[in-house]
Amino acid sequence: MANKAAEPLSLHLAELTASQFLDIWNKFDADGNGCIEGTELENFIRELEIARKTASADTSNASFKDRMKEFMQKFDENGDGKIEMSELAQILPTEENFLLCFRQFVGSSAEFMTAWRKYDTDRSGYIESNELKGFLSDLLKKANRHYDDKKLNEYTQTILKMFDLNGDGKLGLSEMARLLPVEENFLLKFQNFKLSAEEFEAIFNFYDKDGNGYIDEHELDALLRDLYRKHKMVVDHQSLASSKKSIMALSDGGKLFRTELEIVLCKDPSV
Repeated sequence: MANKAAEPLSLHLAELTASQFLDIWNKFDADGNGCIEGTELENFIRELEIARKTASADTSNASFKDRMKEFMQKFDENGDGKIEMSELAQILPTEENFLLCFRQFVGSSAEFMTAWRKYDTDRSGYIESNELKGFLSDLLKKANRHYDDKKLNEYTQTILKMFDLNGDGKLGLSEMARLLPVEENFLLKFQNFKLSAEEFEAIFNFYDKDGNGYIDEHELDALLRDLYRKHKMVVDHQSLASSKKSIMALSDGGKLFRTELEIVLCKDPSV
């Protein structure tokens, strides 16, 4: 009987389209933090049930509770009682599932920043549709996915639809970082900073002690420590080292120029 109960869930989930997934997700992840929990999670799963036109979406129903428990066992990979977008990506049919493909080859924030540097070819702080198309093409080749140009254009537009929060037709760093699992999205820690151009210029000049026009790893370490303290964030050695490694992945041979650091600390296209 247990196998029978599990079967309908998998079958119904496979019927969900990327468009349905996106609409429902955005409704419940209202704060854009990349995860849903508690009552939001119950309401989210109920909406999924309605979208898939299942027999009952009544949260008081015992069978719904069972399905919810099964749902969490299936998708809450890190067991934190929350569901992340990257965890829930397993819902999407294989041909529409870019998130799992991305996660397979760009699983850490440092790998993500290295990829960003490669595909933000004009150093604008955005990945535009043509750059995103190149990124997806390489990603699909790594995953041994077969596609034609028409399908690649369709994939590009789908990613834009899913992650382009302000609808400007391109992805900013913070928008693209939503592809990462929440614990790897170090940019979430910097959301409180949001430096103005003037503040950034003053900070950059202060920490560029030797005035050579770039910040090295040691200068970045001092900058981050002071920013953490200023915003009353715990200066955790492991977290600091991870953030530093991710940011330095943008650097040119260990030299972090204004443009690269500005992308992290200033530009926030989702606002």
